Amino acid sequence: MRNFYWNVFAVTGSIDAYLMYKEVDGNENDSADEDREEHAQEEVH
Repeated sequence: MRNFYWNVFAVTGSIDAYLMYKEVDGNENDSADEDREEHAQEEVH
């Protein structure tokens, strides 16, 4: 989905598409961070 918003932004220059791209990108990074934290907690316990 991230690539879709980037491509829309690249073609149209739409600020809304860029903001959606950043939102999706941030959400993907957040979920990856959560996965790492959960895995680290499992190793500790």
